[in-house]
Amino acid sequence: MSRKKFLLSTAGVILTGWLLWGNSALETTEYSVSSCRMPEGFEGFRIAQISDLHNASLGNGNEKLLAALKEAKPDIIVLTGDLIDCRKLKMDVAVRFAEQAAKIAPCYYVPGNHEARIEELPKLLKGLTEAGVTVLRNEKCMLYRGGDILTLMGIDDPSFVADYMTGDNEPVIRAALQALTEETDGYRILLSHRPEWFSVYRDFDIDLTFSGHAHGGQFRFPFVGGLIAPNQGFFPEYDAGVFTDGECSMVVSRGLGASIIPLRIGNRPELVVAELHRQEA
Repeated sequence: MSRKKFLLSTAGVILTGWLLWGNSALETTEYSVSSCRMPEGFEGFRIAQISDLHNASLGNGNEKLLAALKEAKPDIIVLTGDLIDCRKLKMDVAVRFAEQAAKIAPCYYVPGNHEARIEELPKLLKGLTEAGVTVLRNEKCMLYRGGDILTLMGIDDPSFVADYMTGDNEPVIRAALQALTEETDGYRILLSHRPEWFSVYRDFDIDLTFSGHAHGGQFRFPFVGGLIAPNQGFFPEYDAGVFTDGECSMVVSRGLGASIIPLRIGNRPELVVAELHRQEA
């Protein structure tokens, strides 16, 4: 083999190894979220976020992901949609993962656009409920800690009502939030699969939103961020990280799996952990 072929072959092996590693090497990202509206009893409250799993298995039976969750010591775990993939449905993978995650901390789930496309959704929701997961479909519940209360809300992906590509999603989201926020005071946390409607969440005075859907922009580049995201197009504004507007914040997970494009570049699977803190006014 000539020197040139040897170097090309070596480079190919290294690149392939790097790509494989980058699609399976789980990364835990920790954020600190502060607000003067945060109840004192929830100081230090830890929320782990699982988004866009798409049937991925990080380790045998998702053992790597479950180990990372356990190590994070969350107070609750939020599952922000696309737990399954409608094109290669493996419901048992999703339910088994949820079953184990619920043993680590209380779990709360909202469906994403992939769940909206499957006829087997009732079976999935039944499996999650039996696994100990609280399903929030345009619903809310109260969390209690240290004598204080906050409201946790969850809304369906708008594609349950409007066409995924061409539908007018904003009125769907506004209607859901209007119903949920009536007679709801205090600190509000929202689980919503879609990050592109941050301005709507802000309009309804949501203190903290957890979203996914963007897959981190699928391909990520230093100093640039994500390349493309569904419903946001090229160079999406809300691809990953924490976004803040006044007293309203949104955490966007890069997700864990992949769907149409099976390859993530510069974009390792991500477990998000957000720790809440009270900020003095």
